[in-house]
Amino acid sequence: MNWNGEHFLPGCLEGLRQQRYRAFDTVVVDNGSQDGSVAFIKARYPEVKMIALPVNRGFAAANNLAIKTVETKYIALLNNDAIPDPLWLEALVAAMDQYPEAGFLASKMVFEQDRHRIDRAGDGYTMAGAALMRGRGESIDRFDKAEWVFGACAGAALYRTAMLRDTGLFDEDFFLLYEDVDLSFRAQLKGYKCLYVPMAIVCHAGSGSIIHDSPLSVYYGHRNLEWVYIKNMPSRLIYRTILQHIIYNIAAFSYFLLSGRGKDFLKAKKDALKGLRQALKKRQQIQSGKTVDDSYIWSLFDRPRLMDRLAGRLKR
Repeated sequence: MNWNGEHFLPGCLEGLRQQRYRAFDTVVVDNGSQDGSVAFIKARYPEVKMIALPVNRGFAAANNLAIKTVETKYIALLNNDAIPDPLWLEALVAAMDQYPEAGFLASKMVFEQDRHRIDRAGDGYTMAGAALMRGRGESIDRFDKAEWVFGACAGAALYRTAMLRDTGLFDEDFFLLYEDVDLSFRAQLKGYKCLYVPMAIVCHAGSGSIIHDSPLSVYYGHRNLEWVYIKNMPSRLIYRTILQHIIYNIAAFSYFLLSGRGKDFLKAKKDALKGLRQALKKRQQIQSGKTVDDSYIWSLFDRPRLMDRLAGRLKR
């Protein structure tokens, strides 16, 4: 998916051209870019299939549109601001072939501006009902073993097409942010595991299209965070997590109030409540299709690390 990201495209698309694994096609969905991205791709990368939308339909809808055009066994998603290592796709495909119990795979994403530091090594989810970027800020030498994790960042991931057909695609009501966390949660509830593959490396610019802690990121992140929790958290685990979830929200509101984003945060929660009826309707379908024990889901959760999160934000 691309939105006004022409300056990112050479790194991403050249990286795909240099993949050692060659049995793939590239589809780019452009979300109504106004920066010449469509013309640039058509002129420089004629091998790319373009789907040019007239307006920005969001990350979730654009990726769903691309997924629906694919008939292959596996589907890889890659952000426009991600530069894949030449072995990235080969490592993912080999791992998917090796682990039939895996429904989707997470990459090792490193910071483009500091390639010795991890952006994330798969996604985690805390007992407070919030997503966690595993390994953020750690040395690239860490997280060097394949392991089962909660989920994958859709900015660099591989999915079994059959899994996506079963779980459903990204929730388009999310528009952007947390849609991949929601998909990871739904997949885990249906028994599809996620494997972190450390040899599948991409350099990630991060917040290329949406600035970190901008009004948009605060709004969509904290609205969608609630919808993930409401839709997916098993009933018996709500009793074990709700107090921590409330504490997390109080701490987050305090931070954003002090940083001038309090109104954006409150609007996010207000609109999350407006969507409560629809979220509960989706919850009924998701929970009725759950195939794993609550104890397994609980084992996937990390303990909340509010002070670590705060320290990380203050460093930015």
